[in-house]
Amino acid sequence: MYQRTTVRLPKGLLDRAKRKAAAEGRTLTSLIEDGLRLMVTGGKKAAKSKRVLPPISKATSGPMPGIDLTDLSALQEIEDLDHVERTRRFK
Repeated sequence: MYQRTTVRLPKGLLDRAKRKAAAEGRTLTSLIEDGLRLMVTGGKKAAKSKRVLPPISKATSGPMPGIDLTDLSALQEIEDLDHVERTRRFK
């Protein structure tokens, strides 16, 4: 059973809450309800949030030609050279 109530909030907080609810595609009521549930339960229950998927590689094959995955020293050298090249770009 739902009950209606009046809550007084600072304008800035209310504006931010409305923007967050809109960005998540939900109502202000559901946002406030989830926030109250978190506070009442002590944060034990995880809030519903959008599922964040890890980035997906667009690569279609294995390592670049000429890279031997069993030669650790060669892999370290490739990584070192790549790091040096990236740091040169930012100087």
